Amino acid sequence: MGAASDERYLEYVVLGGSLIPPINFGIVEENLYRSGMPNELNFPFLEKLQLKTIVNLASEEPSQQFLNFVSDHNIDMVNLGGVGLSLSWKSMSEEVVLTAMDTILDTSTYPLLIMCHLGRHQTGTVVGCMRKLQRWNLTAVFEEYRSFAGSKVRLLSEQFIELFDTDLVRIPPNPPPWL
Repeated sequence: MGAASDERYLEYVVLGGSLIPPINFGIVEENLYRSGMPNELNFPFLEKLQLKTIVNLASEEPSQQFLNFVSDHNIDMVNLGGVGLSLSWKSMSEEVVLTAMDTILDTSTYPLLIMCHLGRHQTGTVVGCMRKLQRWNLTAVFEEYRSFAGSKVRLLSEQFIELFDTDLVRIPPNPPPWL
């Protein structure tokens, strides 16, 4: 074991062998996950997922420890944070959602984690648009969004999901089985 592995192992042992998921972690579909930005305490949990790709929607730069974790585990990071995003009270752009969908619908990128700063708004918007693509009814889509957003629901995010045109999404020749 290297020094970094020793540190992660010690954190795992000190915490009594508990695996701690990142904030707002959830299973979206098989091998497709969502969360807020992970920290060092979450690394043993993330290792168990054997991630191949992370779609990062956060406008904030990830910590160096997280970037090292991603590099050490040969995880591809698709950084969409800051692209087409604006002030926190505005919703994200269609361009970001469509780019994220290209990665999410490509099963060769799985297991995949979709994340933003707290796993609420950007992640919730992308997952909400994905649910719309799956033909969920809007009530169910908004319930899922609200369950992660808590008291911080953004009506503009819900409006974006409602008005999102799923016909713009490029469906690959071999789509995921959940589509």
